[in-house]
Amino acid sequence: MEDQNKTATQVLCYHCGEDLPAIKYQAGDKDFCCAGCMAVFKILSENNLCNYYVYNNNPGQQFKNELHLEYLDEPKIIDQLLDYKHESSSIITFYIPAIHCSSCIWLLEHLYKINPAIFSSRIDFLKKQVTISFNHDEISLRQLVETLGQIGYEPLISLQDVVQEHSSSVDKALVLKIAVAGFLMGNVMLFSFPEYFGLSGFEKQFQSLFGWLNLTFAIPAAFYCGRDYFTSAITSLKHRHINLDTPLALIIAVLFLRTAFEILFSTGPGFADTLTGLVFLLLMGKWLKQRTYHHISFDRDYRSYFPIAVTTLQNGKEKPVSINEIKIGDRLWIRNGELVPADAILMKGEAWMDMSFVTGESDPVHKVLGEIIYAGGRQTSEAIELEVIKPVSQSYLTGLWNNDNYKNNTEKQNFNDTVAKYFSLGVFLIAFAATGYWLLQNDSHKAWAAFTAVIIVACPCVLALSTPFTLSAILSVFDKKGFYVKNTDAVEELAKCDTLIFDKTGTLTSNEHAEIGFSGTISGEEKIIVGSLLRNSIHPLSRHILKVLNVDRFYSLSDYKEVVGKGLTAKINNHSIYAGHLSMLPMAVKSASESGVHIVIDHVYKGCFDIKQQWRSGLAQLILKLSKFKLLVLSGDTDKDRWMLDTIFTEKTTIRFRQSPHQKLDAVLKLQQAGNKVMMLGDGLNDAGALKQSDFGIALTDNINNFTPGCDAILKGSALNYLPDFIQLSKDGLKIIKTSFAIAIAYNCIGIYFAVQGTLYPLVAAVLMPISTVTIISFTTMATRWFARKNKLI
Repeated sequence: MEDQNKTATQVLCYHCGEDLPAIKYQAGDKDFCCAGCMAVFKILSENNLCNYYVYNNNPGQQFKNELHLEYLDEPKIIDQLLDYKHESSSIITFYIPAIHCSSCIWLLEHLYKINPAIFSSRIDFLKKQVTISFNHDEISLRQLVETLGQIGYEPLISLQDVVQEHSSSVDKALVLKIAVAGFLMGNVMLFSFPEYFGLSGFEKQFQSLFGWLNLTFAIPAAFYCGRDYFTSAITSLKHRHINLDTPLALIIAVLFLRTAFEILFSTGPGFADTLTGLVFLLLMGKWLKQRTYHHISFDRDYRSYFPIAVTTLQNGKEKPVSINEIKIGDRLWIRNGELVPADAILMKGEAWMDMSFVTGESDPVHKVLGEIIYAGGRQTSEAIELEVIKPVSQSYLTGLWNNDNYKNNTEKQNFNDTVAKYFSLGVFLIAFAATGYWLLQNDSHKAWAAFTAVIIVACPCVLALSTPFTLSAILSVFDKKGFYVKNTDAVEELAKCDTLIFDKTGTLTSNEHAEIGFSGTISGEEKIIVGSLLRNSIHPLSRHILKVLNVDRFYSLSDYKEVVGKGLTAKINNHSIYAGHLSMLPMAVKSASESGVHIVIDHVYKGCFDIKQQWRSGLAQLILKLSKFKLLVLSGDTDKDRWMLDTIFTEKTTIRFRQSPHQKLDAVLKLQQAGNKVMMLGDGLNDAGALKQSDFGIALTDNINNFTPGCDAILKGSALNYLPDFIQLSKDGLKIIKTSFAIAIAYNCIGIYFAVQGTLYPLVAAVLMPISTVTIISFTTMATRWFARKNKLI
């Protein structure tokens, strides 16, 4: 028996699963179809990576020996392909069509074992992408691609945006399967018509022929069109987990086995019609979901995210433009703390770039004039002038926003994940219990019917569709109102928040229409010096004072330093200048105003810019709507505005002033330790740590580039008054999901009631299944729109 099994397994290549040729290649007791597959096996074996074959049988792709990669030696092409490059480290993202199973993921995440010059590799299975960090001094880009090619994962290299370029690549394979399933279903239905309407004597002689034809059509329906469900189910079971594809795979398997049994032993017509119809409907549902996801992904990646302006220099004048309007050749003015939105060359200034957004390393990297600065870097020194050499890729920036480096360590499980495993287990238990009952009654026909009907009628498709459809619809509503949430999981976190923390400056107040007065004396030349300092800062007060100064020329500076929440210092034309809080100044100064922006030039106190900020309109009504939450105000400013805050907020509100960034972070941690779900609202400048630590961090923006990687959402300042409505809609979204589950359970209970009795014909169950799915999708769509209208968001 063992010899027979061994012979059976050796007719296929051990690596790729292709048929073996007459002259086969051997390594040890393994057979291969070509020298390439054998070479890949030897590479994996030498690097102790043979676990690759444990996850799936024959997981590899057939080796292609000819790779024409000479063009990857060209520096200009390399620069266009790389996401990031500094000293000896580079990062690149490849699109690899061959990624198809868990073995692929396992192997590609262990590339560092094949070549130690590869630091790390991260896989995006859905997009078939791998992001590789490597030492370009030890392994060139060409050698890296050759390494991938040698193990059967040759990347498809294109200079176009990977997501946009290949968004339809998965669709083609799925559309082909849908077409095949539709063809098979049509033919099976045709041959099943005599069964539906009763067989006459003439038709009975064709009964056996029609049965065998239907079985023939059922084979490709199950094992070609339905293959993905089996692959997904087997992979999940290997990892001791039941996913939503497991019951679907079992349905297909049971229908096929039952059809084969009835046809082979002439006990009935089988269920080829139900099988082909079910597979066709499942694939159509999958295509619909995929198209919806693609539309949402494209819409959000290329239009909606990052509603922030970037400052361009046009004829020496600063002009803010939308991030998607940036073109190659544009000159950008990037201030301290701002994000570089596109690959660019440093033309002026001293660049110290924080690349932690890209690499996870927080130490600033020094760049010299003429050097490339990659998208995602954050300037930590004086303002710099850049020339764009690559168009903005919103999908790349979106990917950085979702980077694991900026996620909390706690693993968050969404509602869908929690319910799915219990739902699937419940379906299995009922199906097996019903089968066991009818077998004990010696009624095998009803046992088969009950088992098949229960699993079909309790199809978990609704679980797979209701949550993403509902939350994606909510994201779309948020986008249109100026609230840009990172992803659907973040919407669930928003709904759970019970504590809100507000920063004051730039959050509760707006600097757009602030009144500024200057107490002191300052000459025209000194105005230019002050303006030359302040134009390097992203802080809203600096920008507003600069607008009031209205200077038409600027000086270059050196030794620029900005202390978050305190002020600025630099040397300009051999003058030392300080601008900021009293505690920042190099000497003791007696001033009537402790707040405001104080100016010292060459150790001579020049005066103070007193800023009377405007409170955002409708603030009292906003706080009244939020009164059911636990509220805190943590401000880095002085307590001069306490009287105003006391009138706006309730007595229960905790209000603290002179809070450093570290104190804000500690406050968030203490609240979380007490079991609170914390939402933090700030401008992202001196509260980035608190925004990142909070359960849901919102960065407010008033048309300035203060995006922070730690936030979960960006909110336009003009949309702040909608905050209670946004929170309520997220809570309503979870209600919609739970209600859709309740509807599905009601469907299932009615269906299962008849199914366990063995009286529900599987074809009727197969028709009920898509009807329930359509009902749920229609319900979630209409309910979301109704709740959005109720919350006055549409």
